[in-house]
Amino acid sequence: MTNRGGVVDGIADMGGTEGWGQVKAPTRDEPVFAEPWEGRAFALTLLAMGRVSGQNLDAFRHALGRLDRDAYLEDGYYGRWLNAAELMLTDSAIIAPGAVDARVRRNQGEDVADAPIPEPNKPDYAATAAGSLRTVEEAPRFAVGDAVQARSTPSDGPTKLPAYIRGHTGIVESLQPAHLLPDTHAVFQGENPQHVYTVRFRSRDLWGESAEDFTVTIEMFDSYLEKA
Repeated sequence: MTNRGGVVDGIADMGGTEGWGQVKAPTRDEPVFAEPWEGRAFALTLLAMGRVSGQNLDAFRHALGRLDRDAYLEDGYYGRWLNAAELMLTDSAIIAPGAVDARVRRNQGEDVADAPIPEPNKPDYAATAAGSLRTVEEAPRFAVGDAVQARSTPSDGPTKLPAYIRGHTGIVESLQPAHLLPDTHAVFQGENPQHVYTVRFRSRDLWGESAEDFTVTIEMFDSYLEKA
């Protein structure tokens, strides 16, 4: 995770960066869960995300983005989910920091005292209405064909505006249904529903003239954009 001027960029924001190793091709006809523990990790994460921790889907994605490189990449897809679930439970004070590691060590025969379990500290935030789509009364600021520029510095905190898009100019390709803003919803600062636009960028504008020439489209919230 990096912090650029107060903006929290998670490890998943790796577009255009190097040093991540070779991209592995997907396995044909692979099962949903390669091993039994993956199914259990999936179920535990859904349980931890809602009823237990009082968190939400955007908070889960924010937890994923705050994992370190090993926790995000080395433990596999569902290992990543399990690590994020542990982080959410720690955030909500359902479990104490280090409690899971202490339990593992004790199960392996080490003499480890039980980690303390503090009182739950669930966020004081009303439950999200069903789904994430919302109605915004104000007309969209931009129309199909408009040139727009991605903000160079989004608001402080987590953001879904990728680093490689910031400061670049694109063209609005279509208007999507309005959606709650995950940036604030993830940290329990309100839904802040906004219009969403599909914006088209030229790859060489993003990564230089030596890049392969193709089109990048990305869904962008209204607050991410300025008139070009």
